[in-house]
Amino acid sequence: QSFKLLGFLDVKSVPCARESVLYGSLGSFVVGLGYFLATSRVRRSCDFAVGGFISTMLGYWFYCRYNLAQHRIRQRMLKEGMRNKIVFEGSSLDPERKQTVGERSDS
Repeated sequence: QSFKLLGFLDVKSVPCARESVLYGSLGSFVVGLGYFLATSRVRRSCDFAVGGFISTMLGYWFYCRYNLAQHRIRQRMLKEGMRNKIVFEGSSLDPERKQTVGERSDS
């Protein structure tokens, strides 16, 4: 079953959503408790807890999505490199192939 947060964010299928919500709730707890221990103001500490949740969740969301995009780019580059290795292996375009004396004089 899927769990939808606020009715539209499917936490199970959206990448980084689950971790963002978990880190956001932990940040909310830490900020709210820290503010309460410092000032003993309940209502204001709840306001800070909500702000801590939103900022921690959004911060981790962008961090996770950025890393996911970087990972996908590296995967794409590796896949293309492997494809080129298979295509060019043994041909004159192979960068690892040692050039012979006859091929050096042509270039």
